[in-house]
Amino acid sequence: MQKKSEKNTFIYTYTCSDDELSLCQMELRCLFGEEVPSSIFKSEVEVDVSRSPFIKERIDVMYEGDSLPEIYDQTEQVELGGKTFKVIFVKTNDLSPADKIEYDERRVIEREIGLRIEGEADVNHPQLVYGIVTLGGRWYFGAYHKNKATWFRQMKKPRSYSIALSTRVARAAVNIAVPNPEGVRAIDPCCGIGTVMVEALSMGINMVGRDINPQIAIGARTNIAHFGFTSEVTLGDIADITEHYDVAIVDMPYNLYSSITPEEQFAILVNARRIADRVVIVAIEPMDEMITEAGFTIIDRCEAKKGLFSRHLMLCQ
Repeated sequence: MQKKSEKNTFIYTYTCSDDELSLCQMELRCLFGEEVPSSIFKSEVEVDVSRSPFIKERIDVMYEGDSLPEIYDQTEQVELGGKTFKVIFVKTNDLSPADKIEYDERRVIEREIGLRIEGEADVNHPQLVYGIVTLGGRWYFGAYHKNKATWFRQMKKPRSYSIALSTRVARAAVNIAVPNPEGVRAIDPCCGIGTVMVEALSMGINMVGRDINPQIAIGARTNIAHFGFTSEVTLGDIADITEHYDVAIVDMPYNLYSSITPEEQFAILVNARRIADRVVIVAIEPMDEMITEAGFTIIDRCEAKKGLFSRHLMLCQ
């Protein structure tokens, strides 16, 4: 869940491959409402770190200071409520190579903080985890959250489809489309085997699906049920949808793999414009002219690469 706090500050770290950089940056822009710096950044927006395939960790800032001794003094105030704890030095930072903090020094800093917290430390199974990190010349300490990478289990589905989106791209597409899930009704009107739907449902997003191919629709239902989720997947053309949704994600059928004509592609776009206020279009080519002709304005975009194959993601309103 995403929310902005008047009191809280959060430090995030993230990582991605060169091929994923464009996709990663767009996902983070949508989640945080701004372009974020490389690798580590500070924000007042709280995002569940396990939503993103790129965010590594988050510190909920409790104390900050210009020096480690300032942090050491403040951590003496930590109250554990009888729980065990552990302190982690976050390795990702914006220090220059000359100022890099090596392994042994990181362990010393963890121990120094641990000695000042009154309570029982437990390295292996702590009930509370705290993090210490440096950013912008200051030090920050607070509750530590690590990405649980829950989507890994969803990479292996009972029903597969050679041209389906990868789990990571699908998950990022959902975050781009629905940065704040509360109260949002979403649809995947060309859902295929349900890769996007599975990721949306795993994040608690209210999404239904539809596909024109009976066998593919059955595959989507099978995949959704396999992971313990519940949602409706109806059979039929996007043109027959009468309900209106806040968001749609449309993974366009490709000329490369199907007999769909440009006219049929355009019809899908026109109907997507009709049934949803905000749409993420996924395609193997930019399609700007057709998207504009369908009545959309492209407000953000990226390209997700995998070897020689690319997918363009365009956020439209």
